[in-house]
Amino acid sequence: MDREACARIGGEASLSPYIIEALTAAETRPRCDAVDQGAVINLRGLSSEELASSDPLASIRIYALEGCVFSVTRKQLNAVPVVRAQIEAGAILDPGDLIAALAQAITEELDPVVAELGDSIDDCEERIATSRAFELRRLVNQARVQAIGLRRFLAPQRVALEKLANLGATWLGEDDRMHLSAAADRAARMAEELESIRERAALVHETLTDLRAEQIDQRSLIIAVAAMVFLPLTFITGLLGMNVAGIPFAHEQWAFWGVFGFCVVIALGVGGYFIARHWFER
Repeated sequence: MDREACARIGGEASLSPYIIEALTAAETRPRCDAVDQGAVINLRGLSSEELASSDPLASIRIYALEGCVFSVTRKQLNAVPVVRAQIEAGAILDPGDLIAALAQAITEELDPVVAELGDSIDDCEERIATSRAFELRRLVNQARVQAIGLRRFLAPQRVALEKLANLGATWLGEDDRMHLSAAADRAARMAEELESIRERAALVHETLTDLRAEQIDQRSLIIAVAAMVFLPLTFITGLLGMNVAGIPFAHEQWAFWGVFGFCVVIALGVGGYFIARHWFER
């Protein structure tokens, strides 16, 4: 927030230091606090600007009272133009209407994002295979990080909306409270869905890790079997390859093919032993 805006809030608006601090704080989380005849409200929603993965939602800080609303944003909130269009159309007439419309716009925009995260985990669960482990682990990690970031704010936002709906303020009408309660219920459902997505992502990640470990074990087994097959063959060829006198049948015409056949028999015997012991079964 620039100095001119801060000066306007503190000077022309004549707001208390507590309210000014709440509106200009660098770090905020969803909340609702009654202050005098009004309320300080912090909400989080999607933004068209690039945000950190750990902080995926932009904040809007509001101080509302009878006949007046002060709002501050550091990042452009997608829901603000929607609410502005409703104001210009004459659909919003008082602070209660404005806050209820803003809460509805925020939750309606977040709903398909949460549903898309759930669909991505569904897709990963259906595509689980060893050959896709690396790609799926990356997708699952992305979905899990995004779900954690969204749930971090949606859970307290539900509490803030419920508190606002039950606030004993005269500028909140019954229809406003009804819309706020509906937005709170929607936020609660999304928070529960995000928790489910986080848990499912952890399970899928664990399954992919197990598949990867199994693949490594299988390859290690193949290498071990190959080593066991060639170990006696290496010993025999090394023994017969010594440059000393007295090697049996060294000058016979069939000597090479005899050694070769003997090695084949040993290799088949070792391989048959491992097959009989079910070493190659998955």
